[in-house]
Amino acid sequence: MRWKEPIPYSAEDLQRLAKVSIDPTIATLLLNRSIYSFEEANEFFNPDIKLLHDPYLMKDMAKAMKIILEALKNNERIMIYGDYDVDGTTSVTLLYTYLKSIGGDLLTYVPDRYSEGYGISIQGIDRAKEEGISLIIAIDCGIRAVEQVAYAKELGIDFIICDHHLPGEVIPKAEAILNPKQSDCPYPFKDLCACGVGFKLIQAIHTKRGGDFNDLLPYLDLVAIATAADLVPIVGENRILSAIGLKVLNDYPKRVGIEAILEACKLLDQDINNTDLGFKIGPRINAAGRMKHAIHSVELLIEEDKEVAKTIALAIENYNQERRTADGGITKEALIQIETANEVENSTTVVFDASWHRGVLGIVASRLIETHYRPTIVFGKGEGYLTASARSVKGFNIFDAINECAPLLEKYGGHKYAAGLSLLPENYEAFKTKFEEIVKNSITPESLQPELLIEAEIPLKDLLPDGKGDFPKLYRIIHRMRPFGPGNKSPVFITKGVIDKGSRKIGSEEKHLRLSISDKSTNWTFTGIGFNLGHKLDEIDKENFDIVHSLDENHWNGNTSLQLMIKDIR
Repeated sequence: MRWKEPIPYSAEDLQRLAKVSIDPTIATLLLNRSIYSFEEANEFFNPDIKLLHDPYLMKDMAKAMKIILEALKNNERIMIYGDYDVDGTTSVTLLYTYLKSIGGDLLTYVPDRYSEGYGISIQGIDRAKEEGISLIIAIDCGIRAVEQVAYAKELGIDFIICDHHLPGEVIPKAEAILNPKQSDCPYPFKDLCACGVGFKLIQAIHTKRGGDFNDLLPYLDLVAIATAADLVPIVGENRILSAIGLKVLNDYPKRVGIEAILEACKLLDQDINNTDLGFKIGPRINAAGRMKHAIHSVELLIEEDKEVAKTIALAIENYNQERRTADGGITKEALIQIETANEVENSTTVVFDASWHRGVLGIVASRLIETHYRPTIVFGKGEGYLTASARSVKGFNIFDAINECAPLLEKYGGHKYAAGLSLLPENYEAFKTKFEEIVKNSITPESLQPELLIEAEIPLKDLLPDGKGDFPKLYRIIHRMRPFGPGNKSPVFITKGVIDKGSRKIGSEEKHLRLSISDKSTNWTFTGIGFNLGHKLDEIDKENFDIVHSLDENHWNGNTSLQLMIKDIR
């Protein structure tokens, strides 16, 4: 890994934050997050609902609110149409439960990943017509559904689109479109997930009806889960929504569906953090759509009977186990395919097998990047097409590269770092060659080597308990910087000149490293865990080596202690 060590700030920069902390390490962390004043730091450490933006600043918000309230007044049937991932299913749940609470006659719809694919489907619109639906509220999809919205209009069905994906050149002729990424939308914060957009919609409706904002706090559990799972930046409004949503999850009575998920992943009586949302709760909500149908996740999240919720959660847990088995097996097969084809030195990874389960292709692509760090596309076989998920590396826009291959594709879409595509089988080899050529000619050498961005250097003595608890002051302040995620990652430090105190390899295959270390400034022995770093033990100078790490808590046998999460060693 390429270590990018911090460049020290000037004394003048650090002095600006003296009111917050005289500790230069904390000041450095704040400056790294573009926080330059006491007032900005105060807002950062104290996320407040009063700092949320007025929902009516979003283009078409007043129009969408009026259409929905008119439909409710006229007892019209409304379909809530969402995507099959975590953001989509939580968004459907949020709109459904809120509109249901104010008297809505509603139907939920999530397309089948395999027979319908992403976005608005003709099949879904036909279902709406059969059910007597007069208004479809699409969330987490729809911003590029030009033809589908036109088709719905022919059937007498109106559309409101709530999306956060980039619009195309042509905008659907919906009755209202809520999407901060529209070029003419004045909403100040552009990085909401779809569930966040949905929350702004119910905030607008609730305000119009004279409701108290505090009534909406219970819905922020869904927004926090979606924000973590969709990997949107945890800054600005997202930070406020996530922080309050985590408080709801930890302090409020939990909705029974989420309680059932927490019980399944053994988190029921623990303090839930953003990592839990992204790596434990989110994957389980996603599993139904990957392995069966995402409507099961919506059913779980809207369920009010505890026993029924437990039954659905158990089924989803089984789907998650199937998903883990599938992505583990496919990853091994893909790695063998790369080695066998002698493509280890390529600038890209493009692999295909007709037997691979399409529901886990994106996960497999991410796993392959852990071994071969480069833009990666994993194909499976669909109905008449090959379909794929693409994942990229830091600094490289994989969507742009795929866009250059457009003549060979049937369908594609996505973002800078993640995309989906489909093509005819006869175009696979040509696409693979073209994609490799484009990436090879445009990617920088730095983008093909993973980077460790180090925020500050700290000696081990700064991590000693200060007598006011089990943790040092530094960690207690860092703890208040949560929730962590893109845009506000858990701080990464370098500690130099540490001494081995009996480190060892752990795990069934000795893949991991249990570090026991000290240094010349303290007799205290610190422990750390380095996942997949077992091989590093034999490489280090036991009397003098450097570590890159973040700080976390270790809970064991009722005891809590500081633990270093080791990123790399040299």
